[in-house]
Amino acid sequence: MANLTIRKLDELLKAELRQRAAANGRSMEDEVRVILRDAVHQRHGFAPSLPQAGGAAAAEPVPDDASPDKHEAFSASKAATARVTLIVGGGIAAYKAMDLIRRLKERGADVRVVLTKAAQQFVSPLTASALAHQRCYTDLFDPQSEFDAGHIRLARDCDLIVVAPATADLMAKMAGGHADDLATAILLATNRPVLLAPAMNPLMWNNPATRRNVDQLRRDGVAMVGPNAGEMAERGEAGTGRMAEPIEIAAAAQALFAPPPRPLRGRRVLITAGPTHEPIDPVRYIANRSSGKQGYAIAAAAARAGAEVVLISGPVDLAAPDGVTLTRVESARDMLTAVHAALPADVAIFAAAVADWRVASEGDQKIKKGAGGPPPLQLTENPDILATISKLAEGRPKLVIGFAAETENLLDNARAKLARKGCDWIVANDVSPATGVMGGDRNTVHLLMKSADAATIDSWPVMTKDDVARALVQRIAQTLEVHA
Repeated sequence: MANLTIRKLDELLKAELRQRAAANGRSMEDEVRVILRDAVHQRHGFAPSLPQAGGAAAAEPVPDDASPDKHEAFSASKAATARVTLIVGGGIAAYKAMDLIRRLKERGADVRVVLTKAAQQFVSPLTASALAHQRCYTDLFDPQSEFDAGHIRLARDCDLIVVAPATADLMAKMAGGHADDLATAILLATNRPVLLAPAMNPLMWNNPATRRNVDQLRRDGVAMVGPNAGEMAERGEAGTGRMAEPIEIAAAAQALFAPPPRPLRGRRVLITAGPTHEPIDPVRYIANRSSGKQGYAIAAAAARAGAEVVLISGPVDLAAPDGVTLTRVESARDMLTAVHAALPADVAIFAAAVADWRVASEGDQKIKKGAGGPPPLQLTENPDILATISKLAEGRPKLVIGFAAETENLLDNARAKLARKGCDWIVANDVSPATGVMGGDRNTVHLLMKSADAATIDSWPVMTKDDVARALVQRIAQTLEVHA
């Protein structure tokens, strides 16, 4: 009778009932009994039932000033809380997942924990329940869910599923679509975002089978954080395979269940990155040491901020950032052609280290050594992409930003470049070999902004190139908003 009655409820009521049952560690049938009992108590002037040490319900008169909207306020609060299903895989890093529960709750998440059979060898359901403040789930066929498919509830009544640690075995099952326990059934039945925090021995992580599984999962839209490099649990083992730290995983989860503001939504951003290769003959070229990392980081940050991003890149060994349209070019002339084709844009950021010169006459065949010594190479100036776009009479982006990579007199040269090129901002950095900026992951920049009198300078501390990118995109968004 109870089963049939609940099945006839509309979907909104069933969803609320599932959520309440999960939060209180009860089956849906038991939750219905509690609700009915409370309704009877309130009708007769008693407070809702509260569990006591002996399991009996205490009945007390309802105070006159009891708020009739208390339940509505509670429901609204729960609705505003992000719901995370945390699946803990069977690895030594499972103990870190217990700290992850706390980190997620600090960020406003309601966490329900699922322990695989192997995970229970490292942490207990009691520990997980105590930290999550609600029941921990372990079995696919749960006797406490007499008429509710528990794996469906855990797969759907959430905003995000986090798997930490995600073992090689668990990832292989996900890639293959297996569903032979509670964890894999949840992962196969969900239509919510999934975040994996892989953790395994470095040889397992680099095994071709694991690499195939990782590629498949990424194609399936699964997000990942880590693994990190470092010492393993096994003595003498080190490499990439450590689970990301709980604070890293919590931050990645928060970005998924509470996406950051997208201040560049509706804006089109054009970015150039990397070096250019200027051919001497079919096998030789003039180039520089630019890695393209800073330009690619800016493209990724702009895309995360909601912009439509077109990235025009010289030859680099970097993958296209998510959500970015990538055009690969070789020479400065190719890059200028691609830039013109990408206009119009609201913002143009020229981070590419474009070669200043090219050979005036490129050889059709490989130039050979000769008795007369090296052949003369006559150079000619390449087109100035930054100045060309900055001085457009029509179709000029609202904000044009150049980069000044200098090895001496950094700020003086940057000021002169800002005035000479006609752009709005210059991002200046010292690329002397001692700084390690060229090809490295950190940068120290000075932002020069054109003003009525003289350029204003904002000097930033040493940061990762990703942090430089985020700060620059934030400044761009603020400027566009002010001048909207």
